[in-house]
Amino acid sequence: MKITKYNQSCLLIEVNNKGILVDPGNIGYTDEINTEWKNIDYILITHKHNDHCNAEIINEIVKRDNSKIYTSSEVVNTHGLINPTIVKAGDIFEIDGIKVEVTKAIHGFFTKMKYSGAEVLENIGFILDDGKKRLYITSDTINFNHDYKADVICMPFNGNGLTLGIVEGMHFIKDINPELVLPIHMQHPLDYMNPDRELLEQSLKNEDINYKILDIGESIEV
Repeated sequence: MKITKYNQSCLLIEVNNKGILVDPGNIGYTDEINTEWKNIDYILITHKHNDHCNAEIINEIVKRDNSKIYTSSEVVNTHGLINPTIVKAGDIFEIDGIKVEVTKAIHGFFTKMKYSGAEVLENIGFILDDGKKRLYITSDTINFNHDYKADVICMPFNGNGLTLGIVEGMHFIKDINPELVLPIHMQHPLDYMNPDRELLEQSLKNEDINYKILDIGESIEV
């Protein structure tokens, strides 16, 4: 399984000769559809925010590659996506020998989100299992009681309550006890929306957690 990190929370997963694009958003997007996002078989979208769902680009990919979209009903109701399949937490399905478990996720809340329409009422994550590794993509979530297990976690960090912060993130990780943590969601254009990277790395080291912070466009084999 090969994981390539793009801006914010976007990931390209290559497994079983299939390309799975996760949360292609609008933050930092340049021209990846023509340069790096080729032969995309599946697109997974966790929630409706534009930094996770660039609908225009997603539809271009679907038209070009005949990709299949899996996402929540809230995303479908918010964005004009082409022929999506609606899934919800607790669903399990298979794509080309890859088991996909749809997980619960709880997006953090600011009061102004209630009035702007940005409040996320239906948020999901995904666990991809190719029979060798379990990859858990958490979505933007705060901590919650769960029993998910995975070998690799792609999880957000910030310090403002919308996703896992450093302290609660350490607890989230230790409960799952993965082999590797890949921090994501750290490229917001407003600096105060991002975590203190030095403190994050020191905390991960103090807890003896194996991690890798991927640069944009950097890949890792797991």
